[in-house]
Amino acid sequence: MSAMIEIEHLQKRYYLYDKPIDRLKEVLHPKRKTYHREFYALKDISLTVQSGESIGIVGVNGSGKSTLLKIITGVLNQTSGTVSVNGKVAALLELGAGFNPEYTGRENIYLNGTMMGYTEAEMKQRVEPIIDFADIGDFIDQPVKTYSSGMFARLAFAVAINVSPDILIVDEALSVGDTRFQVKCIDKMMELKENGTTILFVTHAIEQIKRFCTRAIWIKDGVIFEDGEASQVVDLYDNYMKYGKSAAVGQGSGNDKESGSYVKQEFQDTADRTGMLAAIRSVTVNKNMLHTFEDFTVSVEYEILDAEVPGILLGVAIYSLDRKNYILGVNTHLDKVKLNEKKGLYRIEYKIPELPLITGDYTIDVGIFTNEGIVNLDYKMSVARFTLSNTYFAEGLFYMEHEWRSSGEV
Repeated sequence: MSAMIEIEHLQKRYYLYDKPIDRLKEVLHPKRKTYHREFYALKDISLTVQSGESIGIVGVNGSGKSTLLKIITGVLNQTSGTVSVNGKVAALLELGAGFNPEYTGRENIYLNGTMMGYTEAEMKQRVEPIIDFADIGDFIDQPVKTYSSGMFARLAFAVAINVSPDILIVDEALSVGDTRFQVKCIDKMMELKENGTTILFVTHAIEQIKRFCTRAIWIKDGVIFEDGEASQVVDLYDNYMKYGKSAAVGQGSGNDKESGSYVKQEFQDTADRTGMLAAIRSVTVNKNMLHTFEDFTVSVEYEILDAEVPGILLGVAIYSLDRKNYILGVNTHLDKVKLNEKKGLYRIEYKIPELPLITGDYTIDVGIFTNEGIVNLDYKMSVARFTLSNTYFAEGLFYMEHEWRSSGEV
């Protein structure tokens, strides 16, 4: 597999001015006074895209996604770093990009073909398939300045996918067309993907990335924050959008998330034990990043401070990170597990052999009680967080065993 795109230490810097006149002041100032402030849209981006990869790029508006694509296609120049692109690139960066508004649709087809290096004779063989795919009727011979946004999208996509590109870049262009057009476009992109075309795909419809792409890149504040298997990165990004900074895993952790590390939370002894019968000393989870059906273990150390605490029980609860969803609550009393009741330090382990949760960020509560859970002795809220992330195979919170039966045509 050969590299189609190689990027090393790429940066894009802009000078921002508070007022338009400040730009002129800076040029003319005798002492070269600075009126601008620097803004880096991209910061030290290094990336390799292999032949045949389909890569989804996610990130909030202003994160640097479109800037990166424009540099790859040559629309923008980088401030520093190197970009190597091997092969013909067809790009849908924004509506009307690369089109002359005064030219007709037909004339713009030839124009775009020429820009990609095709001769007029070669383009003549492609014109009719492009017109058929665009399906805009007589408007093909009207100036594109008269087109609606949907017509722009149809013609732009038709040109991009019918000129045999080695690399196809799509930046939010599919969101303009109607549902029938989107289906048509995705079908064609699937065909190109199967034929080995390298595809870079930017969309806020992250489920499309999960289903279509094999790899995803999350750009955050101008850097590659995550890079890995599409469903995993999309799930992490989706959790971040739901829960904010608390759900951000960390820059560059991409492929390291296959097996998460354990998390241990310890609680200091309190000087004043008056009235305390028992206390939780530590809570440990075996992994902070795991996949559906992996084993998940919560280990709890608790101390009985009184000579004896009859009927003591321990409970573990799982919540969504925002605590809007109470996923599961279990305790030793309900499961008929008897704990040590005499004074001392003890450890108990709660294990789910095959965790059926699908995707999301979750948090753990642990508590110790008496009287069948009525009296709370010590309760630790959100003591450990863990993340479920998978290749795409189901949606929702839980996986349930199931089967399908088709009776054929009715």
